[in-house]
Amino acid sequence: MSATADHAEERTNLAARLGFEPGQVVQEIGYDDDVEHELRESIEAVIGQELVDEDYEDVADAVLLWFRDEDGDLTDALVDAIGLIEDGGAVWLLTPKTGRDGYVEPSDINEAAQTAGLSQTKSISAGKDWTASRLVTPKTARSKR
Repeated sequence: MSATADHAEERTNLAARLGFEPGQVVQEIGYDDDVEHELRESIEAVIGQELVDEDYEDVADAVLLWFRDEDGDLTDALVDAIGLIEDGGAVWLLTPKTGRDGYVEPSDINEAAQTAGLSQTKSISAGKDWTASRLVTPKTARSKR
């Protein structure tokens, strides 16, 4: 396998590790020049289509929320994101890593997630400058039947 193919597979594996699957609709919020472009491309490769933007008018299977400390209130951003996903969908919160401009404290993420009614299930490195936190709505008693 060539170095280029290895690199492409590594990128695709990151999107798969994040749980993205072919055919999913993934809505992206908070896009700016500083986002991890390789991550975006790998997600698009796995889902087989482009990410939809903030103007998308239907529900998505997942939301990719790029959030920096100066972007406003994280709880409000998470509550807005919840309204964009199907039941059982995930919000992938992407925040700058420690020491990067816009870094968000893990305690702030946890507090905002809990206030918004979300649970953090995992965090992983999502590239050189970003950390991804998977946030989901808690399972209800109804879904345990």
